[in-house]
Amino acid sequence: MNTRAWTSRRELLGFAAVGLLAYAADLALFTYLRGPAGLDPLTAKVLSFVVGCSVAYAGNALGTYRDTGPRGARPYAVFFAVNLAGAVVQLLCLAVSHYGLGLTSQRADTVSGAGIGMALATILRFWGTRTLVFRSEGRVGSWTG
Repeated sequence: MNTRAWTSRRELLGFAAVGLLAYAADLALFTYLRGPAGLDPLTAKVLSFVVGCSVAYAGNALGTYRDTGPRGARPYAVFFAVNLAGAVVQLLCLAVSHYGLGLTSQRADTVSGAGIGMALATILRFWGTRTLVFRSEGRVGSWTG
């Protein structure tokens, strides 16, 4: 395997591992805030989303993209915006399926929001993270060329 292919694979695997960790932090905090802490669902989700984004930023900055350099408030703000855009993609997939196509079962909502929406949002987040937040010399936004 050539060096470029190995670097791309390491980047993708690192991004995925950090994403799973961030998802676990988001889910655990949301569950705690809704349960024992007794917060309303929207407040709990906003707080858990911010923590999940922070975990993902730290993991990517210190792990996956540790050699790219940008740190501080501006890259974090851009990272947060990219993740917010990903959340909007998930909501749009759910809205189109549920309200536009009339697929209203719990299974359809899960497939559209947590399946298709999550897949599209992950692609957007990966592209945005590597292109807008952790840019590397000689690499443009595409991971294909």
